[in-house]
Amino acid sequence: MNKTLIILLSALGLLAGCASDPVPSEQLRLTEQTITQAKAVGATSESAELALAEQKLAEAGRALADGDNKAARLLAEQAELDARLAEAQHLNQKSRDQLVELSAHIARLRQQLGEVR
Repeated sequence: MNKTLIILLSALGLLAGCASDPVPSEQLRLTEQTITQAKAVGATSESAELALAEQKLAEAGRALADGDNKAARLLAEQAELDARLAEAQHLNQKSRDQLVELSAHIARLRQQLGEVR
């Protein structure tokens, strides 16, 4: 009987340990850092993805305040990915703009070269 009680209490302790998620402080820090980095390269809150990232980070903060660590972690992870997408899209658009500018410059040089001949 004693062994059964110990096994039962151990199992309950294990289940209780699995049921509670740790505070996602590192994920929240990483998400804030990712949003800051996206803004540093030029992404703005006008970007739907960056605005969504900021919104999800705020929701994660509210979930954390409510004690829902799992929801806070999931929202923070989603916000991080949204911020990374915003950064990638901004850098991609910046590269496209530079390519258009460079192509126009090459076209002008070709035209000038044609006039010299």
